[in-house]
Amino acid sequence: MQLHTVWFVIVSIFWTGFFVLEGFDFGVGMLHTIVGRTDAERKHALSTIGPWWDGNEVWLIVAGAGMFAAFPGWYATMFSALYLALLLVLIALMARGVSFEFKDKSEDPRWRTSWRWAMTLGCVLIPLLLGVGLGDLLNGLPIDSSHEFTGNFFDLLTPYGLFTGVTLLALCLLHGATFLKLRTTDHVRERARAAARPLGWIAIACVVGWVIWTRSVAGGPDVPQPCEILAVLAVVFAARLAITDHDGFAFASSAVAIAALVGSIFIDLYPNVMISSTSSAYNLTVNNSASGHYALTVMTVVAVIFFPLVLIYQGWSFHVFRARLKSPAAQAPAPADRPSTAQPAAPPA
Repeated sequence: MQLHTVWFVIVSIFWTGFFVLEGFDFGVGMLHTIVGRTDAERKHALSTIGPWWDGNEVWLIVAGAGMFAAFPGWYATMFSALYLALLLVLIALMARGVSFEFKDKSEDPRWRTSWRWAMTLGCVLIPLLLGVGLGDLLNGLPIDSSHEFTGNFFDLLTPYGLFTGVTLLALCLLHGATFLKLRTTDHVRERARAAARPLGWIAIACVVGWVIWTRSVAGGPDVPQPCEILAVLAVVFAARLAITDHDGFAFASSAVAIAALVGSIFIDLYPNVMISSTSSAYNLTVNNSASGHYALTVMTVVAVIFFPLVLIYQGWSFHVFRARLKSPAAQAPAPADRPSTAQPAAPPA
């Protein structure tokens, strides 16, 4: 296997790892106001992702850096085409990160509501916009013979790209629900179970529709590829297990569903890295957009050394924080609502 093909696989793994690991973070962020009825419960829901959310973002940085170093032509064209969309992604990432730190800085209800919306909308926009971008890679964008994007922002809003974004959004919601069931107890866990039922049906419908549409967009045989079949089976299992007490299997199934769907995009894309809707002769491929042999060799040595260490560290962090978080104690009633325990005054003699 040539080095540029190896690095296409590595970049695909980075993108897949990002959506699998950040997928449950996004899902929890979108669901925290649904499973939490009070500030304490909402804080409890967000605490489930506290040890990992910022570290999981690194996978997005590494995916972009890997593209820049291994496929500078791909990086230049894709990031130029998706410039405004990626700017919105960065704003959403900042809004989500800041909301973790600022939401408890004031007791003002409007302050807390504003940061809850920042968290929720940020977690909606990131998988949606990145999903649109990945779908556009396969669907095709207007690219000329110089490998320059010749369209505008609205050319990015292709029907297939939008549906890919919606499908990843639905999977992240289901992934977040299964994670909340795995990490919480009592009423928060039960609300996550209740939310998982409709979310499971929506995710199944989106994934099945996406597989059918992908077969039309990618060309080739009409029979779904093995990775697409795996995505359908995994989301069905995740939806079914999410309403049972098999929390670990439900979370694993939703993770496999996301990984299989994102992996399918890159499998169908290869040996291209971006499709030109102007002419297939202008497609970017692993050959015409890759770095030189020496650069790829050095990067491969670095990846072989450090990538296993990252996986070991990530696995260890999940092991350390594997225990469920106990639900917060029920809030005491307000003093005005609390029944009086004072003895009635004695009648005058």
